Amino acid sequence: MLVSTLKASLVFATDLSRAMPILHSVDFVELASYGRVRHATGGVRLLKDLDLPIDGRNVILVEDVVDTGLTLNFLCRTLRLRSPASLAVATLLDRPYRRLVDDLPMRYVGFTAPDELFVGYGFDLDERYRDLPDLHVLRAVS
Repeated sequence: MLVSTLKASLVFATDLSRAMPILHSVDFVELASYGRVRHATGGVRLLKDLDLPIDGRNVILVEDVVDTGLTLNFLCRTLRLRSPASLAVATLLDRPYRRLVDDLPMRYVGFTAPDELFVGYGFDLDERYRDLPDLHVLRAVS
């Protein structure tokens, strides 16, 4: 079962789903950090929960980018309480140099990313640019 975090990982999860040669299901969660959007505060709330049960299922959490790991840690702890057979993470971008949480089930990493703002391929800036077909680094205009 793929569990995608909305909204930025949607495109990546769709591509993963289409590439998987085994029967699987896909579900979604949506999370929000307390405080300012672009700065981790450690507080996380669940906006949309799973529609399907995960007990006894092999679950892969699909993330767009893993930075500090605080949000992912919250989600992993929440889902482990539901007794999945296994829990692993697939992320398109990883920033391990920003990690504040060590014990994350990072199994599949697309790329180690620089500390840049990406848009496109589901990534956004204020809900814009998600529809770009590939990733772009957003540069400040002087």
